[in-house]
Amino acid sequence: MRRVAVVVFPGSNCDADTLHAARAAGCEAYVVWHRERDLGQADVVILPGGFSYGDYLRSGAIARFSPVMAAVAEHARAGGQLLGICNGFQILCEAGLLPGALMRNAGLRFLSRPVSVRVEATDTPFTCLYERGEVLELPIAHGDGRYAADPRTAAELEAGGQVVWRYVRDNPNGSTNHIAGVMSAGRNVVGIMPHPERRAAPALEGGGQDGARVFLSMEARHATQDVADVRAVDDRHLRV
Repeated sequence: MRRVAVVVFPGSNCDADTLHAARAAGCEAYVVWHRERDLGQADVVILPGGFSYGDYLRSGAIARFSPVMAAVAEHARAGGQLLGICNGFQILCEAGLLPGALMRNAGLRFLSRPVSVRVEATDTPFTCLYERGEVLELPIAHGDGRYAADPRTAAELEAGGQVVWRYVRDNPNGSTNHIAGVMSAGRNVVGIMPHPERRAAPALEGGGQDGARVFLSMEARHATQDVADVRAVDDRHLRV
């Protein structure tokens, strides 16, 4: 059974949904408050969605300096599994644990609706139960969801197979290369903008369980594969 720490910041609002989804997948999930400096021997760490610190300055920019983030970064450097969902993705980028940045949506409007994303990578701790090329319907809820990367970084992500999910049918926020999620070069840190925890049970978001396998993958990965040997390079964008 995976021990899953769900980190809660002031303004997080998807922590309860994330806890429920992880527990439904068979994990031992618990809350870690942002002021804590210990992750409680977590196997997996999840930074959930919300509006940490009210999204002042930039989304995730203040949360990046929370006391807990030193432990989160160390967990990632040691090869631990780390997932950032929506605001959590923004925090990971601000902390330098993932490349790129999340900017204001191209239309400068907050978006809250279902979108279609294609699974581009299945060799991560959170997507191993999906099929590559599979199209999922998942909800988004963000004002700063436009993934931005300079041409060199975008080319490196594509060449390294580090794009995890990609918007299809439409690009709701104007993200570079239609990117909806990326991973570190070490493939243990993943950030995604859509909310899988909101499509993890038939009663949620109009039915469907397209997001449930994100959480089921954590247990499946544990049963079939040892944790990768991951080290940091300049403490950014972890790689093997």
